[in-house]
Amino acid sequence: MSQTSIEQTDWANHVLRICTHGDQAAFAELFQHFAPRVKAFLMKSGASPTLAEECTQEVMATLWHKAHMFDPAKASVATWVFTIARNRKVDMLRRQRRPEPEDLPWGPEPEPEQADVLSRQQEAERLAKAIAALPEKQRTLVQDAYFGDLSHREIATRTGLPLGTIKSRLRLALDRLRHEMKGVNE
Repeated sequence: MSQTSIEQTDWANHVLRICTHGDQAAFAELFQHFAPRVKAFLMKSGASPTLAEECTQEVMATLWHKAHMFDPAKASVATWVFTIARNRKVDMLRRQRRPEPEDLPWGPEPEPEQADVLSRQQEAERLAKAIAALPEKQRTLVQDAYFGDLSHREIATRTGLPLGTIKSRLRLALDRLRHEMKGVNE
């Protein structure tokens, strides 16, 4: 029997002792062997030291509470422990990126004030008129860039115009629109 097989059998017996007798000495030996390795594994995979430590504690607690789920026919103890570690890390990262339910707004958004709605509607109408008043070459570019979601490079490719020309025409168009919108608001 190889050293690896003896070691795997030994760890499997430790897990069995935890499962059947709640053997704290077996758990302490497993903890002493696997905890530093799990933490190092998690840190090498990009977890911060704090996250790695927290995750390692959860992994070892899972080993204690779910020892009955270990099946030596399916995997070694090391494979089982490191699979738990990987899954815990993924779960913890998801929790960090997702806002807690109490942070999410509940219920419908408040209705905007009628005056705000009317003001925005009038401003949108003025902008539409200002865009319509642009020279056709500028108007087309503004529509492609801001309503068609095309990049300047995509517009240049599509129209065959140099990129610098596209940028110059857009800049002139936006200056005209800015001037028109300021003149109306003053």
